[in-house]
Amino acid sequence: MSAPLRVRLTDLEDLTLLELRSATTVAQRTRDRAHIIRLNAQGWNVPAIAKIFECHEHTVRATLKL
Repeated sequence: MSAPLRVRLTDLEDLTLLELRSATTVAQRTRDRAHIIRLNAQGWNVPAIAKIFECHEHTVRATLKL
């Protein structure tokens, strides 16, 4: 089993992702990715995030590895 993925964000990065998440001029996929990254940085694990977004865990991992 691989080690859990954990993203660490600076305050500025977190603020930028928060703004992206609520921007109406940005594609939904981009807003979802911003939300996934923020949730992981707040301590959520990959399986829980995948359940929230109704997607495969591989999709969440791919987003976190970008």
